[in-house]
Amino acid sequence: MIETIERMVSDLERGRLSRRQFAVSLAALAASTSLAPVALATPAPTGFRAVSINHVTVRVPDLHRTSQFYQEFFGMPLKQQSATIHILGVGESSFFGIEQDESKNAALSHYDFGMANFNADEVRAKLTERGLKFDSSSNESFKFFDPDGFHVQVNAPDYVGHVR
Repeated sequence: MIETIERMVSDLERGRLSRRQFAVSLAALAASTSLAPVALATPAPTGFRAVSINHVTVRVPDLHRTSQFYQEFFGMPLKQQSATIHILGVGESSFFGIEQDESKNAALSHYDFGMANFNADEVRAKLTERGLKFDSSSNESFKFFDPDGFHVQVNAPDYVGHVR
């Protein structure tokens, strides 16, 4: 909870959050702590299991500046690249994607879960049951928007990514 409050204070200081939004968010956070046991209840499993975070991809205004920082600071080797995307290695099987974006603001593009026994058709069927839309018919990997609007990619744990 402390990390959440620190993030909210940072957003307030940077002007991303008004004083009113900060107060409402803080009140909602405090109220949610009384519901913690309910919130931690384990939902019924769907039969799918995420076993890794395969990668996270961000959109940035300066692809080369950001890529150079992560390569130098964290020692992430450049694995793949195109004119608008760099894929940097993280450990043995994960990567960090960086996409060039025309806007002035950096943002999360999507995150990717490696799933045990990945079967794209079965995952798509469960998403359809929940009224969620997906973006391709690929059997290797695809993306969808979760109920909160985050772009999520799913595939087998050994997916290595591809630049376009």
